[in-house]
Amino acid sequence: MLLRNKLVTVFGGSGFIGRYVVQKLVEQGARVRVAIRRPDEGLFLKTMGVVGQIELVQANIRVPRSIAAALKGADMAVNCVGILAQGGKQSFQAVQAFGAEAVAKLAADAGLARLVHVSAIGADADSTSGYARSKAAGEAGVLKHFPSATILRPSVVFGPEDDFFNRFATMAAFSPVLPLIDGGHTRMQPVYVGDVAEAVLGALTNPAAAGQVYELGGPQVYSFKELMQLTLAQIGKARLLLPVPGMALKPLAFMLEILPLPFQVPITRDQIELLKTDNVVAEGAKTLADLGIKPRATEAVLETYLYRFRRGGGKFTPRFS
Repeated sequence: MLLRNKLVTVFGGSGFIGRYVVQKLVEQGARVRVAIRRPDEGLFLKTMGVVGQIELVQANIRVPRSIAAALKGADMAVNCVGILAQGGKQSFQAVQAFGAEAVAKLAADAGLARLVHVSAIGADADSTSGYARSKAAGEAGVLKHFPSATILRPSVVFGPEDDFFNRFATMAAFSPVLPLIDGGHTRMQPVYVGDVAEAVLGALTNPAAAGQVYELGGPQVYSFKELMQLTLAQIGKARLLLPVPGMALKPLAFMLEILPLPFQVPITRDQIELLKTDNVVAEGAKTLADLGIKPRATEAVLETYLYRFRRGGGKFTPRFS
């Protein structure tokens, strides 16, 4: 299915994953309507396309009438909206369960041809994590109203603007210690954000992807401890990796969550719960390979942006084969 001149509404198009999705769509000649809560924060997207190719509209995934307005006249839609921590009205249930279902229902009502929903590996209705439960509820709501939707479940997503490697590299810049929650044994399969965007493109254009669920992971599985070691190697810093029981961190996480801090909380109680479960592609699941995508290696991409955390800012020298 060609995307040239098709109108694709991207919810959360200014976010980490969304901006890469917008760029891929623009490259294919699609017209893109970026639906976000604060359109002024998405002005940087305009430079990705030609004049008039990218439209910014105000939409709140918690408000159905704004979703409907953002979908009016669209051919397809992508929902990239997700949150890692709750705050105010932006709860897991409101955004990742109710919001996801509302997008699917209104997309079906509007007669859209395709819908891609970005969820997460670990979505589980029985999880002890509110994040994972809301992701599972969102998937169920999407398929209830739009059975032909494609669901993408990425593992930890990395890239220049990520909230994983950048967070721990920042912590390493100020702290002599990095915590290994419950020993750092949890396994993860980091996937490059550009590969996730490619998967969205494939899901929109490949008829065989309709109604399918894909789990997106990179070429290698790491333990959390190995990822911390990789981060430190990339930024050229030596730090103590200290095993800490998750339960011991929860009181501190609780205090950080309720205090009006001027910085992002480094970890929440819910994220501690998430770290109890491996975040890897399940055996037998459809993957990036089924969409014709060869995932990029974590190390090869990390060095292109973590170099800035090296002493003196470091320098990135591209390697040519």
